[in-house]
Amino acid sequence: MAEQNVSVSEGTVAKITLNRPERRNALSLAMMNDLMAALRAVSAQSATRVVILAANGPAFSAGHDLREMTGGDIAGYRHLFDVCTQLMTLIQGIPQPVIARVHGIATAAGCQLVATCDLAVATEEAKFATPGVNIGLFCTTPMVALTRAIGRKRAMEMLLTGTAIDAHTAAEWGLINRVVPAGQLDDSVQRLAEQIANASSLTVQLGKQAFYAQIDLDQPKAYAYAKEVMSMNALAADAQEGMCAFVEKRQPQWRGK
Repeated sequence: MAEQNVSVSEGTVAKITLNRPERRNALSLAMMNDLMAALRAVSAQSATRVVILAANGPAFSAGHDLREMTGGDIAGYRHLFDVCTQLMTLIQGIPQPVIARVHGIATAAGCQLVATCDLAVATEEAKFATPGVNIGLFCTTPMVALTRAIGRKRAMEMLLTGTAIDAHTAAEWGLINRVVPAGQLDDSVQRLAEQIANASSLTVQLGKQAFYAQIDLDQPKAYAYAKEVMSMNALAADAQEGMCAFVEKRQPQWRGK
């Protein structure tokens, strides 16, 4: 993995940091491939319970690297957006929840990255936009994640105008979970990660997988799927331990099984 693109800190709460501050953490092909490699590596560690996605420099991510996109051909563009799609799918596919730690700007595919993460915490200075319409390249792939996070009308406003929204608006619209002062960002993200890490890893993994499996199903199919998952979950050792611990008024001892 190229150190200049991504850095990784492993542990119960793993941290992956985008590290191209001079390019506003633009999602070049190399950056996206390194990010996927990092996600696969930390998610394969049995000790990892939560992943934080952060960034160095003044921006979270300015989206695709436009220097890679001028003068290309259809095969090259298809490959670029295929890799981007693989990245977004991987974030939601790994067992651990991924929390975006956002400061500065998150635009175009950078905004898509935030919308894709399971949770997001941002500073008051953060801004979010899908400004592709202003350069003749509609943010069509970011649109997929954006519409699923904030709904049709709000997404269309961002997509058609390219206007940035501030962090408080992003929280109100559901793009991020909460807004904190810059000096509190790390503590807030860490507390959220630790809350999740305190639960049974098996239960969290089942829950994340089930969330994305049911989200686009119609209600009868969603319930049919969810009740089967919950029935199987109830048989797990951690579920039995958790229910017994609640009844017995003690702290559960998770085994991840």
